[in-house]
Amino acid sequence: MSGRSLRVQVPMRWGDMDAYGHINNVNLVRMMEEARIAGFGVPGGTGKPGNEPMVDLFSAVPENTQVLVVEHRVRYVAPLDYRNVPAEVDLWLANVKAASVDVCYEFHDPVDGGLRVRAATTLAFFSVGDQRLLRFPPAERAKLEEFIGEPVFR
Repeated sequence: MSGRSLRVQVPMRWGDMDAYGHINNVNLVRMMEEARIAGFGVPGGTGKPGNEPMVDLFSAVPENTQVLVVEHRVRYVAPLDYRNVPAEVDLWLANVKAASVDVCYEFHDPVDGGLRVRAATTLAFFSVGDQRLLRFPPAERAKLEEFIGEPVFR
């Protein structure tokens, strides 16, 4: 990985567990969202002020712009067992294109540190008024560049 990554902690809730004691796959996607917001910020125009993200990449978007999820990809390396402590999640960006970017995740067991899940979410900026994807302006693209690393999937 050539760019900078962030490490965030995402709580595992009792209700996230499946019958086998693993974090359920549906809840893992929720945890991906929690990690993305903790690391890179809430999409502009949503929610109320709260905890500041580690790096605010997504809240300063033009008015009437939405940051939309295009796709999620998840690969389970090993089960992520429920623990009563937060999972450790490494985040970085990859595959920056004209109008989309992948947020990459690696979930680690908070007790033994072992890699459990690799995942990616493709995000795109969308103009509500024009009903079309928006290209990243040069200033926004420059902010993304610092966190660009190797794609989690090839």
